[in-house]
Amino acid sequence: MAIITAPLLALLASQQTGTRRERLSASLRQAIAQGTLQKGQRLPSSRLMAQDLGLSRVTVEAAYSQLESEGYLLRKVGQGTFVAIAMFTDAKPVAATPGILALSQRGQQIVATGGCQDPPFPYAFAAGSPELRAFPHALWRRITASQQRQHGEKLMRYGDPQGYLPLRQAVARYLAQSRGVRCDAGQVMILSSSQQALQMIALLLLDAGDSVWLEDPCYPGARNAFITAGAQLSPLSLDHQGAQLTAGTPRLVYLTPSHQYPTGVTMSLERRLQWLNFATTRQSWLIEDDYDSEFYYGGMPMPAMQGLDNAGRVIYLGTFSKVLFPSLRLAYMVVPPALVEPLRRLRSVIDGHSAQLPQAITADFIDNGHFAAHLRLMRQLYHSRRDLLLEQLTLKLSDRFLPLDNHGGLQLAVRLNRGDAQQLSAQAAARGLLLPTLAPLCIRQSAPQQGWILGFSALERTEIIQAVDKLAQLDY
Repeated sequence: MAIITAPLLALLASQQTGTRRERLSASLRQAIAQGTLQKGQRLPSSRLMAQDLGLSRVTVEAAYSQLESEGYLLRKVGQGTFVAIAMFTDAKPVAATPGILALSQRGQQIVATGGCQDPPFPYAFAAGSPELRAFPHALWRRITASQQRQHGEKLMRYGDPQGYLPLRQAVARYLAQSRGVRCDAGQVMILSSSQQALQMIALLLLDAGDSVWLEDPCYPGARNAFITAGAQLSPLSLDHQGAQLTAGTPRLVYLTPSHQYPTGVTMSLERRLQWLNFATTRQSWLIEDDYDSEFYYGGMPMPAMQGLDNAGRVIYLGTFSKVLFPSLRLAYMVVPPALVEPLRRLRSVIDGHSAQLPQAITADFIDNGHFAAHLRLMRQLYHSRRDLLLEQLTLKLSDRFLPLDNHGGLQLAVRLNRGDAQQLSAQAAARGLLLPTLAPLCIRQSAPQQGWILGFSALERTEIIQAVDKLAQLDY
């Protein structure tokens, strides 16, 4: 049935009096008045209209002729029948039903978190955005075309909830060589994001009221995932060695040991071993979020905690959003063998699997050495941009900011020596700057930190200099 004739059936059914021609004419007038049929829109031929509506062609021709004489329709020989006018209607939108929106308690918690929204364009100083102008776009297009030629039909089918096997194998090899992670492809799960990984972990391992420990300040996506699972959150204080241990038996501990988010502290080997022993004796789960360890500027980064884990208590997370590009929507999770099948089943009921073509392209990109080459280039580029930002801050704002640990990553956290970060951020927005504040990342809101997270990775030299100049013009 044609799209146009579907609503006409309902209008015809509402017409209770008159001949078939009169009822069809009235229905067409009403459709034009309501805007269902718009000026210039072509109607089906009288033969097709008659067939769809179950009327005789003579009846439809008569109705068309009637409305043409009234000015509603225009008929062109060899072209068809068209709506001739746009009718005014004073119809008003249906008002929302008053009352309280009946969200579940979990739904209310999710809404209360404010959500997670990354800017679509890397304004200065949006945090966590990779440089996409230097991405090897032509190479990516060639790999895409090659994968479609070789495996096009296969990659269009349903995939494995755990992920495309060649990509899982490539990830396992890469992590073993670069991060000291001990795993095989059977322990790797490919997901759309590290946020999805956190939500799945919360669903699978947490019951309402379970204790979860998090670094303070911390990545808000992790906090939101555990809040919406009904967990009780406890903040962990930080020192120069990373998150400090405390008394208690949590169900789960969330850590960013390679590059603490957002302060930048790198957890010492001694502290890592203490946490691993703690998790083993307490039978707690450790989540190691290794979100940007590829970009370490102080020499060789410390190997992952997962490689030191002999008890199977560490769940390791990584993402391609920072090292390749965000809209790729690919991340990975390395889990102890006992969790593989439960997580596969959970993934199958959440969204099935990740798209197979992007996984195949990424596997090819890694296996043929392009990934390692791209990382080397980006590491050098981001290192130089980090150094330039520090140089500019020291030159122009040394009395106003205290940069925190900055051995790596895509952003730099700074503490304000004076002024209110929220008010200054509002000033900065009027000058075209985006300044994510530290305060919302603090679990203990009694003493929120006054400062910002300054993203630099996606900004070219002139953009960094101009952005710092604007920072210097704020009214501190």
